[in-house]
Amino acid sequence: MDEKVKFRLYRMSVWCGVLVLIAATVAFSVVGKLTPPPSPTASAGEIATFLTENRSGILWATVIMGLFVPFFYAFAVITSLQIRRIEGGWGLLSMVQLTTAVVAPTGWVYPLAVLATAAYRPGRDPQLVLLLSDQFWLTYVGIAVIFVFNLASIGVAALVDRRSSPVFPRWFGYLNFILGLLLLPGVFVYVATDGPFAWDGLFTNIIPSIAFIIWKIAMIYVLLRAVKSEEREFLATKVVPATA
Repeated sequence: MDEKVKFRLYRMSVWCGVLVLIAATVAFSVVGKLTPPPSPTASAGEIATFLTENRSGILWATVIMGLFVPFFYAFAVITSLQIRRIEGGWGLLSMVQLTTAVVAPTGWVYPLAVLATAAYRPGRDPQLVLLLSDQFWLTYVGIAVIFVFNLASIGVAALVDRRSSPVFPRWFGYLNFILGLLLLPGVFVYVATDGPFAWDGLFTNIIPSIAFIIWKIAMIYVLLRAVKSEEREFLATKVVPATA
């Protein structure tokens, strides 16, 4: 492949992360009206009314995510390709990052498909609607703990890089560990129905949501920087043919 094309594709892959971030914000907060989430203590009737009133928005939010979330795969791959530079080939860190990152599209679209099922036919038994709503929130919020390993692999890669011009800055390694810890409490939604560890709580929803946005923006910045440095390294080693 032509090197100019390769690095152009690399940059496009990074910008795919921006596209997914915008799509998710629009789908969940604007179209689906799922931010903030309904309380876990809401009754079956309240949830059924919420889904009926927001039926169109929830269905379109699912469509939006279905269309744009696959772009996250390109973002995940370019991240692992940059970690691969640190490892000198495919290794533990690059593969852990890749395998945990590919869960993200499923972790967004599948729960939304469950909620869309609940909203699809108005008039269903409110208890069935409540069951599907519970499955959505418990799955959507609870599986965020997987990303702890994703961020940890990136953090370790940043800190073990001993190159004269590191792929990722060291501060980014520490940031990944901090943000990863902030995502960890999401797993406790399964044992809490109210308070800071419920699916609408401070430690499981609000703080992790902010942490994810911070991570995404920082990740986009350092990846663009990393791709630029890789291109610079390639140009520095390129052999220029001698002229007569």
